[in-house]
Amino acid sequence: MGERLRLQKYFTDCGVLSRRAAEAEIEAGRVLVNGVPAKLGDKIDPDLDRVEYRGKRILPRKFPTYRYLMLHKPRGYLTTAKDDRGRRTVLELMKNVNSRVYPVGRLDMDSEGLLLLTDDGEFANHLTHPRHEIPKIYRVKVSPAPSAEQLHALAQPMELDGYRLLPIGVRPSAPDELMLTLHEGRNRQIRRMCDAVGLRVLRLQRVAIGKVTLGDLPIGKWRELTPDEVTYLYNKDNK
Repeated sequence: MGERLRLQKYFTDCGVLSRRAAEAEIEAGRVLVNGVPAKLGDKIDPDLDRVEYRGKRILPRKFPTYRYLMLHKPRGYLTTAKDDRGRRTVLELMKNVNSRVYPVGRLDMDSEGLLLLTDDGEFANHLTHPRHEIPKIYRVKVSPAPSAEQLHALAQPMELDGYRLLPIGVRPSAPDELMLTLHEGRNRQIRRMCDAVGLRVLRLQRVAIGKVTLGDLPIGKWRELTPDEVTYLYNKDNK
């Protein structure tokens, strides 16, 4: 008898669905284990149990290999696998990857820069869990050029929708440009924080996740992460 796995992890290991998508499909009754509709929390033995999804058997990878990719996301693309309104998604830029990767975290449609994608569900869960939050660094062009008072206000703890934000790092890099370091990622947090102190965001680009940097990767292009980068991102002590 082999190791018993949670059903949603089995889907991510097979490169079929992300964990959240697998959970949704299980709850919708579209997953069968040995002919019986599965439930959230079910565990299976890949060597013994038959898993079916939408009428097709899901087989384990014979040689598990995962992809860890960095994309320089352009503006105008949604960070999602598909969009029911027909808008462009980042997966349209990954058609030559030959693996079913999915985004780790989000960059909003009007933002650009470093976006990670993978087919390793454990890696994705690790990076998005609050306990392992790795600082994310953004280059932000604003209008007007911020005053000392506005810079001070940005660096102070703020509240958004009743939630008290963690303090952020604020460093001017040009008269109208800031380098901001965030330790969490609330919805449109940077834009809303800048708006709260009277600054309008003209361009927002994520340039690094911890020590992993965008570098000179061209807009719209992707590359494999190096083994050292993957190891660093997996290390929970890198905060």
